[in-house]
Amino acid sequence: MTLRPITEVGAELGLAPEDVLPWGRDRAKVSLDALGRGSRQGRMVLVSAINPTPPGEGKTTMSVALAMGLRKRGRKAVAALREPSLGPVFGVKGGGTGGGQASLEPAADINLHFTGDLHAITSAHNLLSALVDNAVYYGHPVALEGTRVRWRRAMDMNDRFLRNVIVGLGGKAHGVPRETSSTSRPPAR
Repeated sequence: MTLRPITEVGAELGLAPEDVLPWGRDRAKVSLDALGRGSRQGRMVLVSAINPTPPGEGKTTMSVALAMGLRKRGRKAVAALREPSLGPVFGVKGGGTGGGQASLEPAADINLHFTGDLHAITSAHNLLSALVDNAVYYGHPVALEGTRVRWRRAMDMNDRFLRNVIVGLGGKAHGVPRETSSTSRPPAR
């Protein structure tokens, strides 16, 4: 399959060249300034909570196939998909880029950190986690009670074994022991 230049795809969608922010040759981000220009008429179809088939065809495959089918019928259609989790890359389930004729390319790049945004978000979140831990450890600028901290770590993959962990083991130099997790769920009591 030959991928079209992303600027050509953007032009077909009615985006001005300055609204297409290339991320390599075949991916791009769309400038937020584009929201204020052009027509806002359209319809949205939300594909959610589908049970995948045994080969892994689920929401992504359905969304891509739907957009492809609408375009085949002469409609202007675009699929907006979230960045896939890393679970598919390690064989946990089907890929995060669709399947069969309804596939996205470049699949490896999309599955492995797409545009880097998710990694940047988790890094910023975990920087705040470190700041909270330092506030607990040093007690300034505010004193926090380590056993009452609810701020969690963040990861860009679904790791079953890091859902509930204990941090701060190893004595006073390593912080206050407490339960935490890599998800937004509170630890079990």
